[in-house]
Order: sequence, then C-alpha cells, then structure tokens
Amino acid sequence: MILEAVIGSHAYGLASVESDVDRRGVFVAPTEAFWRLEKPPTSVEGPDPEQLSWEVEHFCRLGLKSNPTVLETLVSPLVEISTPMGEELRDLLPAFLSRYAVRAFTRATEMQLSRAGRNLKPKQLMHVVRLRLVGLNLLRTGRYDITADRSLLQIRDGSMAWDDAVAWAHRLGDEIACAEGPLPEEPDRARVEDWLVSVRRRML
Repeated sequence: MILEAVIGSHAYGLASVESDVDRRGVFVAPTEAFWRLEKPPTSVEGPDPEQLSWEVEHFCRLGLKSNPTVLETLVSPLVEISTPMGEELRDLLPAFLSRYAVRAFTRATEMQLSRAGRNLKPKQLMHVVRLRLVGLNLLRTGRYDITADRSLLQIRDGSMAWDDAVAWAHRLGDEIACAEGPLPEEPDRARVEDWLVSVRRRML
C-alpha cells in the first residue's frame, strides 16, 4: 500500500453522525506478478467496511478518465498512509487534471439532474451542486479543491427550497460552459505513463 485516504463527506467537511467513513487506497503489485497468466487484481475490497484499494495501474487509468473518486484520493486532507511512492503519486495530480475532467463531471451531474423532478434525493442533489462547484473552480484556477462550503448542507437538510437548489445547479452548468482558465484540454497521459513505468522498474 502506497497511499490511503478518507474521501467523501468527511473529506469535504460535510459529514453528519450517520456518514460512513469511506477509505480509498492504492497498492503496487510486484512487477513479476504480471508475467504470469493470472494477473494481480485491479482492486481489492476491505478489510474494513467502505474500504477499496486499486492497483496502481488501474488507479492511473481511472484517473486519466477523470474518475472523481480517484482524484479525491489524491487531494483528500485525511491521508492515513503515504509512502514516498505515494507522495510521488499525489504530486502527479496536475497530470490528471484537464478540461476533459470538468466535461466528465458535468455529464455525470446532468444525468442526475435529469432525475431531479422524480427520485433524486436531497443528499444526491447536494453532491451534484458540490461537484459542479469543484469543476467550476478547477476550470478557473487549475486547482482541484474538494473542501465544500457548508451552505451546501441546506440542500441536504431541506432548508433550501428544492427548486432553488436545482436552479443553482443549472446556473453552475451555464457558468462551466463559458468559463476560461489555465487547464489543458486533455490530461498528460505521457507523464502518468512514464511514472508508472518507473514504478514497475523499481518493483522488480
């Protein structure tokens, strides 16, 4: 294990007493294990509840596809394990960030917003708005900051009108569509791949 962090509501600063503690980690399989017909697993669940760890190559593939959970693992303030190789991976964060990431976030939240009038729950709507705020800040500043404004809790607890929360989400979508900033169009796949090759060499 080279990296493990708590993600989700605890990392955002939005946890309640009922919130699960979600842990995500990254492990590195020995390079020789890939020479066999049976390959190492791409991910492993447990041993604790709500705990999942990815093999480093699978983690990198997901990161290049802008998987929000993977990116959160790299920026969570609640780091429980980080070896020198884990620090290298966290330092690699800028290579994963791009306008592609924001497009991926927007598509995911649009799917949820399409259900807003039917079976979308307040907690889900809160995270739609949260992720769009993250995406907008990323576009404008180039920084991936998951720390959330606690005013989002008004969506979850119902003190913000449902229609107002949905309208907020749509406004953020409009702002994202025209936002400018320092992000490249695509992630830096070559930089990520070069680092991964270095990991495999060191694990021989």
